[in-house]
Amino acid sequence: MKQRDRLVLTCSCEGTMPVDGDAIAGAGCGELPETAHQLCRVQLDRFREALATGRPMTVTCTQEQPLFEEVAADFAQAAAEEAGDADAPYPDISFVNIRETAGWSHDAEAAGPKMAALIAQAAEEAEPFEVVSMESRGVALILGRDEVALEAARDLLDNLDITVLVTPGAEITPPRRNAFPVLQGRIARASGHLGAFELTVDAYAGPSPSSRGKLVFGETRDGAVSRCDLVIDLTGTTPLFPAGELRPGYFRADPADPVAVAKLVAKAQQMVGTFDKPRFINFAPDLCAHSRNQQTGCTRCLDLCPAGAIEPAGDSVAIDPNICAGCGQCAAVCPTGAAAYALPTVESLARRIRAALRAFYNAGGTRAPVLLLHDDDHGTPLIDASARFGNGLPAHVIPLTVNEATQIGPEIIAAALAWGAGGLRILTRERPRHAIDGLERTLTLMETITTNTGHGPETLALIQTDDPDALEAALAVDPVALPESRASFFAPEDKRGLLTLAMTQMNRHAPQPAKTIVLPEGAPFGQVALDTDACTLCLACVGVCPTGALSDNPDYPMLRFTESACVQCGLCETTCPEDAITLVPQLDFEAWEEPKKLLKQEEPFACISCGKLFGTKASIERVQAKLSGHWMFSGPAGEQRRRVLQMCEDCRVEAVVNEGFDPHDESMRKVRTTDDYLKG
Repeated sequence: MKQRDRLVLTCSCEGTMPVDGDAIAGAGCGELPETAHQLCRVQLDRFREALATGRPMTVTCTQEQPLFEEVAADFAQAAAEEAGDADAPYPDISFVNIRETAGWSHDAEAAGPKMAALIAQAAEEAEPFEVVSMESRGVALILGRDEVALEAARDLLDNLDITVLVTPGAEITPPRRNAFPVLQGRIARASGHLGAFELTVDAYAGPSPSSRGKLVFGETRDGAVSRCDLVIDLTGTTPLFPAGELRPGYFRADPADPVAVAKLVAKAQQMVGTFDKPRFINFAPDLCAHSRNQQTGCTRCLDLCPAGAIEPAGDSVAIDPNICAGCGQCAAVCPTGAAAYALPTVESLARRIRAALRAFYNAGGTRAPVLLLHDDDHGTPLIDASARFGNGLPAHVIPLTVNEATQIGPEIIAAALAWGAGGLRILTRERPRHAIDGLERTLTLMETITTNTGHGPETLALIQTDDPDALEAALAVDPVALPESRASFFAPEDKRGLLTLAMTQMNRHAPQPAKTIVLPEGAPFGQVALDTDACTLCLACVGVCPTGALSDNPDYPMLRFTESACVQCGLCETTCPEDAITLVPQLDFEAWEEPKKLLKQEEPFACISCGKLFGTKASIERVQAKLSGHWMFSGPAGEQRRRVLQMCEDCRVEAVVNEGFDPHDESMRKVRTTDDYLKG
C-alpha cells in the first residue's frame, strides 16, 4: 500500500519538541491528523479512532510502543469477536522515534525534513527471515583453575547437569560430598556450539577417592572426548574459540572477578530448552567464487569471519548458521552476492535508505543529509543520551538502525550517495566485540572511489566511540551543498546487481564523474589483461569463471570479457596454463557500458578431410612447427602422420583405421596427445 494511504500520528510529547507537520505532509509520508500533545495518555482515543479506520498507520513514538500495541491487540480481538473471524488481520502499525533522534535537539526547529525521512523509512516493510533452532539439555562442562569453578558448579547444580574439569596442577580441596564429577584435563581442541560441543582433552585423569588435603589425580591419558551442551570457561586463559563471546553456549568470565562470575552463573542457569537465533546469512553456493577445479579463488569471507563459522566446501564455502554471529562482514565483502545478509536483506535496507532520502528532499531539506548507520544495542543508547543530556543530533544527520554496523557493504554506500546522501557515518563501539577489518576495507575502497569522483574528504567516516559527547563532536561537521542531481533507481533484489547499478549511478551523479579509477588489490572490480601472444584460446579460463565475465563463442574461436561482471576472484589467472592472464583492479565505467569486449579471436581450422571446423589455425600451425623436426614426422610416413594432425577427431580415427597405423606406436600416441592439446 502506498505511503500516502497511511495515517501518521505525531505528538509533541507534552510540548517538549516542535513537529513540522507541513514538512512531513510535503514528503508524502501519509495523512497527518493534528499533532497531539499527549497521545499516550489523555489523547489515547485518537489512536483508537485511527485503529477504527482500518488504515495502516505510523506512530512517531517508541517509548510508549508497548501501550499502543496492547490497545491495538485489544481492538483487534474485539473486532475479531464481533466479526466471528478468529483470523482477522492485526492492524498494520509501524513505530518510529522522532523525539530523541530529531525533536530533542538544539537543531529541532530545522528537523522537519529529517522527521519526514525517519517516518518514511519506518513504513518500509522488513522481509521475514529464517531462524535456526538449537537444543540444550543442560549438560554443562565447567573449566576451571581453582575453587571458583567448584563454587560456580554448586550454584548451577540445581539447573544443570555439571562436570568440572580443572587444569593440571590446580589446588582443589576435596569436597565432603561428590555432588558432581571433578576431573583433570587440558583442552586440546574444541568445536561446536550450544547443544553440540565436542572437546578433546589431554592429560585427562580422575581423582583418587582417598585424596586428603587436596585432590590427587591418577594416571593421565590424552585424547579423551567430552560432549556437552554448554561450556563454562573459568580458566582465565585464552578463549577456546575465536571471538569467544559470540559463540552460542560458550560462557567465559575472569575467575578473579566475582561480579563477572555471578553474571555468568545467572545467564548459564537459564540455558536449558530450545533456543532460536536468526539465520543471518542467505547463501547461494552456485554463486560462490571460492574454488574451481581445485584452484582457489576468492577467500574474502574466509579471511574475515571472526567466529570461525565459514569453511571451504569444494567449489564453494559453507557457513554454519549455528556458529554464525551475524556480524555480516562475509556478506559485505562477498563480490558475487553468494553470501547476502538477511536481517535485513540488502534490498530491504536499500529501500529504507531510498525512502528516507527522497522524503528528506521532498520535505524541503536545504542541506545534503548525512546518514548515521548504527546498531540498536550500542548506537541507540548513545543517540538517546545525546538527546537527553547534550545537544542531540544535527538536523541534517539521519540515523538509521541496522543489525550490525559491519554488515554495510560498498553497494549500500554507493546507493546512498547516488540517491543524494551528502555522506555516511558508521558508528561502532570504541572496542568492537570482534574485528572490523571487513568494514575498514570497505571504507578504504569507497574512499578511493569517492575521492576520484569529486566527493569531499568528509564523505565517509567510521566513528568508534562509547561517549555521546564524542559522537556529537564527530557529527559537528558543516554539511555539504545539495547535489546538482540525484538518482531515482529502485534497488534490485540481488546484491551484485545493486552493487554494479549503484556504482554506475553514483558516478553519473557525482560532482566529478570519472572514467577509470585505479583500485587497490583485492577490490571486487577490475579488468582481465590478456597476453594475446601467449594465449592459445584453450578457454580454460571460461570454464572456471564463476560469474560469466569471461565467455567464448560456440561458433568461432574467441575469448570475450564483460568487465562489469568481473569480481577479480583470480580463478582465471591461476588456471591459465600459459600464464597469459593478469588481474587489473579498477573501475572503468566506460567498459561497463560495453556488454562484451573481444580479447582475442583466431581463424578456425577446417579439417582437411571433411571441412569441419576444429581448433584454431594458429594452434594447428604451432603444433606442426613443434613436431616438424621429429623423426616420426619426417619422410613419406611422417608426411601422412602430419596430415592426420590436420584432421578432426572423427576423421583422424577413420584415417588411423584405413591407413593401418599401429595405434600403439609412439607416433600415434603423439597424435592423440596433440588432439587433446588442440581441445584444451
